Amino acid sequence: MIDKKTIEIIAKLARLNITDSEASEFSVQLEKVLHNFEQISKIETTGIEPMITPTEIESFWREDIAQQNFTSDEILANAPARTGHLFKVPPVV
Repeated sequence: MIDKKTIEIIAKLARLNITDSEASEFSVQLEKVLHNFEQISKIETTGIEPMITPTEIESFWREDIAQQNFTSDEILANAPARTGHLFKVPPVV
């Protein structure tokens, strides 16, 4: 059983501030979630192939070709600030 104290410890580790009523509510909710996982773990899966997707997906690959579609002036046309052919950005400390 996930008690209120455990929920408070988890909340502290996650740096979340929760009230006592929220801790009680989350305790009940987490207990239900864990119960569902217990039910799923009881399903017999011996001999069942793992699935990546529920449907067959065919990969469509294209050749990666480098193209220059714009000039540097076109790219910098909407820049809020620029220095020569570069974007001007605030200094990072």
